[in-house]
Amino acid sequence: MQDAFGWTLDEWVYFGGYPGTAGLLKDMRRWKKYVKDSLVAPAIEKDVIMTSNIYKPALMKQLFEIGCSYSAELLSLTKVLGQLQDAGNVTTLSSYLNILNECNLLTGLQKYAADKARRYNSVPKFQVYNNALLTAYQGTTYEKDRVDPQRWGRWVESAVGAYLLSGAEEGEYQVYYWRDRSDEVDFVVARQGEAIALEVKSGRRGMSSGLPKFCEHFHPKRALVIGTDGIPLEDFFRIQVESLF
Repeated sequence: MQDAFGWTLDEWVYFGGYPGTAGLLKDMRRWKKYVKDSLVAPAIEKDVIMTSNIYKPALMKQLFEIGCSYSAELLSLTKVLGQLQDAGNVTTLSSYLNILNECNLLTGLQKYAADKARRYNSVPKFQVYNNALLTAYQGTTYEKDRVDPQRWGRWVESAVGAYLLSGAEEGEYQVYYWRDRSDEVDFVVARQGEAIALEVKSGRRGMSSGLPKFCEHFHPKRALVIGTDGIPLEDFFRIQVESLF
């Protein structure tokens, strides 16, 4: 996007990277309409609903919109149910989330744990595959969100998560998060029994105690800070994640 359209790093973090949106950055209303009508609607209504057993299409659409709005946030499926208009249950939502993940739209990251049972029963951390989806459903304007440290911190963290997901299949690694009470690690990348802990720092908050606590418990191969006082964002977004192993 930088080479083709002259985008800055911050513009890429906020607007994602769909080429068709490149000429609409100055008109937020048109930009959102394009993402929702020309990108999301065909993907959901044709690629997902027509190729999968979706008994409640409206429920899936609501789940998708809420999930995009909460990208980089932990939210239990039980709480998601409370925000939905259509009746459903947690099992249905979980299956729909899996389908959205298979279509590279939205996923619910599992908590990193030593055994699979704890991973499956964890509260999901919603994560879009492209930050354009977060902005389309949660963004106000680039100018406002960029100068709000807390909101911008979410966008940066979500961009890191999207980048990790984009290379997971080819790099043969899995992406998780970790949390134990107030201790948290934004992302854990696991491959062949090894783990790398990643903390995203963008001015939203100071360094938490999560990284040293995670290292104490799991002894990862690496523990890295991305952003402020760590690997510069622009450098991180240009590396192959699997090379960190």
